[in-house]
This record gives sequence, structure tokens and C-alpha cells, in this order.
Amino acid sequence: MPWPVLLAGALICAGAALAPDLDHKAATISRSFGPLSRWLCEIVDKLSYAVYKATKMQGDPRRSGGHRTLTHTWLWAVLIGTGTSALAIFGGRWAVLGILFVHMVLAIEGLLWRATRGSSSDVLVWLLAATSSWILAGVLDQPGNGSDWLFTAPGQEYLWLGLPIVLGALVHDIGDALTVSGCPILWPIPVGRKRWYPVGPPKAMRFRAGSWVELKVLMPAFMVLGGVGGAAALNVI
Repeated sequence: MPWPVLLAGALICAGAALAPDLDHKAATISRSFGPLSRWLCEIVDKLSYAVYKATKMQGDPRRSGGHRTLTHTWLWAVLIGTGTSALAIFGGRWAVLGILFVHMVLAIEGLLWRATRGSSSDVLVWLLAATSSWILAGVLDQPGNGSDWLFTAPGQEYLWLGLPIVLGALVHDIGDALTVSGCPILWPIPVGRKRWYPVGPPKAMRFRAGSWVELKVLMPAFMVLGGVGGAAALNVI
């Protein structure tokens, strides 16, 4: 894996890991693009709730909103990833730049969320993301730097962009599955009397989102694993 692919993939994956919370009006992604993202979150929340009501089975509980439903499933992850790859192929360079920009903004907002709160910092985040996207796309376009990584046939440049997006969404879902509420990753596959079965480990092993287990144990452990994985992808180890 060329190093620009590793860098771009890691940043896209980090940004995509925030995207399933498009169904939550108070999530980080809802304030990442000003009124546009807040409006989009409202639409996705209503769409998710409508899909939940239309497909729930007898064992599924009643609910008043769409959070942790449609956008927290494997099917959503695959559809979003596939759509992104198609956009990159048929939309050309400007589509690639747009995909990079959106996920750079989300990555910056997610990784530096304390520093990026407030409308005064939004423009700086957007400028940083736009500049980074332009530079990174230019580096990837250089021969051997990865625009045709994994898919090498003519016309398949950047087809791989959907892969880190699928991975990011699934990482988000698996993380939510470890919390007390679980996550309906398997939808629309029914489990018993539930189509929205909350997948997760035994309840004794679950924790609340933002608890010390997540911040003090899992986050450092996954950062170390990510570093080792990156080094392995570059053949350093």
C-alpha cells in the first residue's frame, strides 16, 4: 500500500466513522457544515424513523426517533461505500476532491472536537480540509502513489475510495454495539422476533458511551493497534 493511500484511507475512515450519526441532531456531524448538515440530519432522522416503523417486527420496541437504526446497519455502510466509489469513477477529479473534503472536515471535527467547537472555527476547519484535500489528491495522482491502488484497470482510478468509508461506518457500528444499547448492525436480517436486533456482547461486558472504559482503555488500545496496522501496511514491520 503506497503511503498516500494509507494516509488518505485513514483520514477518510476517521471521517466516515462519524457519518452514521447523521440520524442524531446533536451529533458532531450535525454542526460540521453549518445549517446544511443540521438540515440533512433532520431529514435522515425522519427517513430512518420511517424505515424503522415500516419494517419493525413484533419484538421490536416502540421508539420516537430514528437514531441508531437505518444508518447503523451493514446495508447502509455498503450502500454508502458503493455510492462513493461510483461517484469517484463517474464524477472525475472534482468528485474525488469533494469526497476528500467532506471526510477531511469530519476527521478534523472528530479528532479535534474540543478545539473546533463554535462557528468561528468552522471556516478554519473548512479551509484546512480544502487545502489538505487538494494537496493529497495531487500526491495520489502521481504515478505509483495510489490513485489506481487495488483496482488497476483503466478508468478505475479512485474506485477504492468506498472501502475506507465502509470500514469507517462498520467501526462506528461495532463501537456502538459495545455500549449498553447495542446496535442493529444485521438489519434487515431478522433475529428471533426482532428485525432491529441490538447486536452486542453480554450485558456485563458493555459500557456507556464516553465512559472511562472507552476513553482510558479502548481508545489507547485501538490507537496502538492502528499504528501497528499502518506500519504493517507500509511493510515497515
